[in-house]
Amino acid sequence: MPVKRPKHLLIVGGGVFQVPAIKIAQSMGLKVVVTDYNPEAEGMLLADYPIEVSTRNINLTVNTAKQFHRTCPLDGVLTVGTDASQTVAAVADALNLPGIPFEVAERATDKIKMRQVLQEKGVPVPAFRPIWTLEDCRQAIDDMPLPLVIKPCDNMGARGVRKIESIDDLVPAFREAKEASISGKLILEEFMEGVELSLDALVYENEIHITGVADRIIERAPYFVEVGHTLPSILPAGQQAQAVEVFKQAISALGIDIGAAKGDIKITSEGPKIVEIAARLSGGWMSAYTYPLATGVNLYKAAIQIALGENPTDLTPKTSLVSAERSLLPPAGKILSIRGVEEARKIKGVKEIILMKEAGDMAEEPRSNMGKVGYVITVGKTREEAIRVNNLARETLKIEIGAPSDLTWDIIRNNARKKFYIACKACTVCDGLECAGKVPGIGGIGTGSAFTENLTALARYQINLRTIHEVKVPDTSVELFGHKLALPVLAAPITGMETNLAGGMDEREYADAILDGCLESGTLGMVGDGASPKKYLIGLEAIKKRGGLGIPIFKPREYNLDIIKRFKAAEDAGAVAVGIDIDAASFKTMTLKGQAVGPKTIAELQELKSHLKVPFILKGIMNVESALAAIEAGADAIVVSNHGGRVMDHMPGTAEVLPGIANAVGGRVKVLVDGGIREGIDILKMLALGADAVMIGRPVCIAAFGAGQEGVSFYLQEKLNELKKAMILTGCGSIGRIDPSIIFRKKGDR
Repeated sequence: MPVKRPKHLLIVGGGVFQVPAIKIAQSMGLKVVVTDYNPEAEGMLLADYPIEVSTRNINLTVNTAKQFHRTCPLDGVLTVGTDASQTVAAVADALNLPGIPFEVAERATDKIKMRQVLQEKGVPVPAFRPIWTLEDCRQAIDDMPLPLVIKPCDNMGARGVRKIESIDDLVPAFREAKEASISGKLILEEFMEGVELSLDALVYENEIHITGVADRIIERAPYFVEVGHTLPSILPAGQQAQAVEVFKQAISALGIDIGAAKGDIKITSEGPKIVEIAARLSGGWMSAYTYPLATGVNLYKAAIQIALGENPTDLTPKTSLVSAERSLLPPAGKILSIRGVEEARKIKGVKEIILMKEAGDMAEEPRSNMGKVGYVITVGKTREEAIRVNNLARETLKIEIGAPSDLTWDIIRNNARKKFYIACKACTVCDGLECAGKVPGIGGIGTGSAFTENLTALARYQINLRTIHEVKVPDTSVELFGHKLALPVLAAPITGMETNLAGGMDEREYADAILDGCLESGTLGMVGDGASPKKYLIGLEAIKKRGGLGIPIFKPREYNLDIIKRFKAAEDAGAVAVGIDIDAASFKTMTLKGQAVGPKTIAELQELKSHLKVPFILKGIMNVESALAAIEAGADAIVVSNHGGRVMDHMPGTAEVLPGIANAVGGRVKVLVDGGIREGIDILKMLALGADAVMIGRPVCIAAFGAGQEGVSFYLQEKLNELKKAMILTGCGSIGRIDPSIIFRKKGDR
């Protein structure tokens, strides 16, 4: 008798909010395919088939789903807790799976189109105005009375949403909304007074089934931070019925005829008005915990069944409890400790304590629904009991906060983005997708594939978890060039502030920030060279001021005499070591400015080495042949690097070639590597693949632009903490104990 094939479900998004849906799908006997840009996301680690692709990359997700479908048919697709309904709809359409049309998903995602459709269909919405420029805002304010609300038309979680009380609020509010917008499109709308409700619904067989009406608690003006829900709502039945009717009208008007819908509705003096509608179940924890705990109905199971083309199981409530969900929002600052978790969990009525951060992380002053420390979810027979238990649990949890810090990575990125102007968007993940081909600029050359391949190559490796050992406090120090460094990370050389980075910092300011930030963190920074004949002197001057604690990297100028001149100046500055980025042998900007560059023979490199008394580094090694040639030329260290994808398109990622090079070198020279290193776990992977230390370029550059020396130090401290955590979880007590046994390539990778 043939074995029945299990059904396969694609869940778009692998973050913490998708985890409950993934677990429920697997408990139903389904094989779960998960797509997310982050291979280390919790949902990706749980998935039967994790696939690395951004939830926002619709075309790539569709193509990936098609490819998977050819060998293993998909039976359904959905998302929960994230605005990926367009991606879901596109996949459903391409594979003929149950789901709403793409244009419906688009209307339920784009707040401008949503408002326009609802207004045309007579569904009550606030007065609004599409906005693109600051001048648009000013003109709209002339016609619309304050207060108003500005928001991106295409983001979620209240990112970039702010109340405008006066004309003085306009500029900062506009900038925040613009920065949070994916497309740059904004919407300005009337501020609605009144209580707010969160509603969920499932739609199938042409019927809308309301599955929850909760009181939504919004605080932290002028921002709109959701701090909790209580379900069911305490609002009078008549007002709830009106809100439900408006919600149903909106669902029908948008064309959501299958799947899920969530709505936020304000109860104004003029009646209920739509805040927003989404073609998915609620984000946060309402669908996963709050409603199921109160009613005994598994909403995610029902939503999954609908996505598979099945009628959901009984949606009739089985219990009649009250559920309260509240956020953990301590004062801003570094989290020193979180105590009392187990005690709080033992309190009768406490159902879930979800911690999003741990000791060592930063608690932020929230401006949106993101970045919270955690959540407490409780139930009771009455509203008073559920809230009382929730309050007691949060009082039992003791979150110790250190001195407040005004600096966060988001702040650094936002500051940097402004200085970069259009040269760099300081993306959440620096992956080269937004800046592909933007050279000059900071992107990768051509298609940008060599840039992105650096990240992809690293992501092919996974970690062997080892937690039975004696490693409590790992030693992250490393000996390099006669110096003991606190961590095996150096700042890579970057120049061209005017040419490549919109002049947001000058060369001297940048060099100072890099070197000081690195020294404060117990490591060394590198300075670079450029087309300007005198530019290298700026970096050397900065090194000299710091007692020689820095490393200059020079371009492979056509004439060795030009390089020898720079070597002599570097030694006079007391530099720890010097190097040549030999992969810059074809830089057009150098030639155009009379600073011709070119490849070097072994003999030419040997001549250069003979003029040096300090260690000699050759940067730009991408194969075993070049590594062995570098050794013959007298190099003391090599850097496995494709120059961040900026010298040639279609090159492999550095993690792909590093093991072969490290094995061939056999410890005769120090092996450094750069390319795609973003997290502490990436550092661990590179060390396991054979590197003695790593170099990080673009993220350190963002840190310097965002907050100068402090930003660089902040970033490196983050990487140090992440590396320590990764070492503890793999049982590596020191850098020397990191070896290939702690990593493995993903199944299916060559």
